[in-house]
Formats: sequence, C-alpha cells, structure tokens
Amino acid sequence: MTMPTTTQAPPVRGAPCWVNLLVRDPLAARAFYTAVLGWEFDDSGPLGEGFSVASADGRPVAGIGARSPSLAAPTVWTPYFCSTDLDGTVARIRERGATVAVGPIAVGDGRAAIASDRDGAVFGVWEGTAPLWPTGAAAAPPWLELRTRDAFEAALFYGEVFSWPRPGPDGIDVAYEEERIVARVAGRPVAVLSGGGVESAPDPAVRPRWAVHFAVDDVPRAAEKAVRAGGAVFPAPGPVSSAPLAEAGIGTRAAEYVVRDPEGALFTVSSR
Repeated sequence: MTMPTTTQAPPVRGAPCWVNLLVRDPLAARAFYTAVLGWEFDDSGPLGEGFSVASADGRPVAGIGARSPSLAAPTVWTPYFCSTDLDGTVARIRERGATVAVGPIAVGDGRAAIASDRDGAVFGVWEGTAPLWPTGAAAAPPWLELRTRDAFEAALFYGEVFSWPRPGPDGIDVAYEEERIVARVAGRPVAVLSGGGVESAPDPAVRPRWAVHFAVDDVPRAAEKAVRAGGAVFPAPGPVSSAPLAEAGIGTRAAEYVVRDPEGALFTVSSR
C-alpha cells in the first residue's frame, strides 16, 4: 500500500480518501498507466523501494505498489475510506457480517486494513496522516461507484460502518437519486452505490465491486491506448447516469469504458 505524507486539506471521516493498486510487476504497471492515463510517478514516498505515487496534471491520484508473492488475491483497485478509529471501524465491519482480510497493520505514519463487504466488494480503511487527495474538493480524483447486489442494503452497511449520513462540518449527506444511493461531501458526490451486481457472475466486471473512475479528456482515445498497451476494453455496464449526477460532473454511461490492465485490475475511464 502506498500512502502519502502530506495533503492539501484534511479528509472527511468516513469518506473516500485514496485508491491503491498492488501488482506483481510495478514497473510494467507504471508503464501501462503512463501510456493510458499520462500519469507521472514519484518513488520518494516513505514506504521505500517498490512503491510509487501517481500524479496527473501535478495532482496526486493513486498509489501503485509491489504485491507480496505469497498473496494469492486477484489484482484490484482498492478504495480507502478515512477513519479516526481504525480498531472501532474494523470491529463494526466484522459485527455486520463482512470480512477483514488484512490488518489493522502499521503503514508509514498510519495504519490500514483491507476488507470485503457482505457481497464481496473489496475496500480499505485508513487511519493516520491524511492521504494526498482531499475529500470534497473540486475535481478531486477519482470518483467511486459501488456496483452491488442491492444498493439499499449496501448503503445500510456502509452507513453503519462509516456513520453515513452525518451532519456537521465534516458531514456526509446520503440521498436516493433515480435508483442510486449518492454520498456527498460539501455537495459533491464522492461515492455512488448502484444495484445490478451479480455475486456468481463469471465476468468480474459484473460481480459486486468498487469501480474506480478516472477522468480523461478523450475516452475513446484512452481506450485505444489501453488496448495498445496490452489491456482490454469493455462497455461500461448499467444504466445511463442520472441528470443530478451529470450536473455534478459525473458523465453518462455512453462516455465510459471499463479497462482491464495486463494484470487483470479493472478501472473505468470516464469523460471529464
């Protein structure tokens, strides 16, 4: 896991604060994401050799690190949610029938845990020095969508684990909008929960998972670059995004593609 040492603003408790990818071949992964998304990488982080922070347009976006050879789990993009009490958050995850696969463990100046919710979607929890991109800021990269079996049931789970909704200066609002649950910080969507995921689906893009959306200027061109760099591209599943989401800067399904990188990790490129 790659976690930063500085931030522009403190993240909001219970909101997404970072995304990370653990791979077998970090150099190959860096080459792929540079070719597709134009990222630049910094290896000077606190976790040493094999860990990098990716930036786009000078702004930190994500972390890529080396995966332990003994880890048999599939390669996936993992979103992290901010916690001020990791032990308590982990306890709530377990109490609600979900699985904690890793941690809590010390990571740099903080601690982290990796879990999967009751339908199998993988997510992380971070406590400590804030990650690099602030929650709620305009155009904070990236945005997250949970495609799950039942959006309402998932909203109850994440609401109980991360205290959604919550009023106050660090508040998180939750609203139902056209068959989706939308979590907002300072009026900006930071997570969207959608139904339609199938637990037993042979296609991993359809199984319950947190989809990480990276914004690009030219979606078809990014998809073409992904294929040339050794990845694969598929149409994004699900219905067209609602008007409220489109007004908030989240594009329609017609402007999205699911990309599978050479190690099998899935992410979505969306219209900026």
